[in-house]
Amino acid sequence: MSVSLPPLTAASRAKPPKYGSERTVYVPDRLVALLAEYVRLYRPSDDPDRWLFPGSRNTALPAHAATVARSWRIVRNQIGIEHRLHDLRHFYASGLIRAGCDVVTVQRALGHSSAAITLTTYSHLWPDANDRTRRAAGALLEASLGAAADQLRTEREI
Repeated sequence: MSVSLPPLTAASRAKPPKYGSERTVYVPDRLVALLAEYVRLYRPSDDPDRWLFPGSRNTALPAHAATVARSWRIVRNQIGIEHRLHDLRHFYASGLIRAGCDVVTVQRALGHSSAAITLTTYSHLWPDANDRTRRAAGALLEASLGAAADQLRTEREI
């Protein structure tokens, strides 16, 4: 069967990210292994420039955003979650912050044009001075009581 596709137009071409925000995305080794296995099973080819998720009508182009969104909704409904695809971006950002990444690191990972944009969205997730003071006081208390508790346990056993 042969399908005739219309010629490529500006609207159907693969475009760079908005505002020229191309960036390097640092991924864990385990994700690289998972993606390599996906490519081995579902995208075998000698073409190193092939798309990881190709378009359904033209594999020389990436999957269209509407197709990706529809695929996400189908999977989401099958597994019974309500999260939007964009929620994964917020999950990623909050995980980076929780792991101790600074504002500039998170800004670059998300492709924000400025740290101000990152802070406007995520500032409530970073610990403030009160949080750090509370954590430091808790560590001091734990260190002090931990030694005292060990001493009490030892004295009881004697």
